[in-house]
Amino acid sequence: MHARRGRPWKLRWISEIPSIRHFAPFLPPGAVMEPKEPILLSYDEFEAVKLVDGEDLSQEEAAKRMGVSRGTVWRLVASGRKKIIKAISEGRELFIVPQAPVMVREEEKRGLD
Repeated sequence: MHARRGRPWKLRWISEIPSIRHFAPFLPPGAVMEPKEPILLSYDEFEAVKLVDGEDLSQEEAAKRMGVSRGTVWRLVASGRKKIIKAISEGRELFIVPQAPVMVREEEKRGLD
C-alpha cells in the first residue's frame, strides 16, 4: 500500500483496534444542525494521540511502541489533535478509520506490555 505518492506506508504497531469508532455531537431536542462533512481520524493518529496525551509517553517512547520515527509520531499527534479539535469545535461527526497498514501488538492484547 502506498501513500498518495512516493514511499510506501511503513507498518505501524497499535495496541488495539478502537472498539468505539464513531462520535457524534449531542443535539438538544428540537435543535437542527446543518449537515457537515465528518472528520476521519486514522488508527495510527488515534494511537499516537492516545500514547502521548493519554498515557503521557514522550514522542520517543511512543515512536518505539509504534515502530516508527519520532518525527512520524510528531506528525501523527499534530494531525490527530487538529482533527479532534475541529470535530468538537465545529460539531462534526468523528470516525476512527483504518488508513495506513497497522498491526495489533499481541502482548498488548494479553496485557503483558
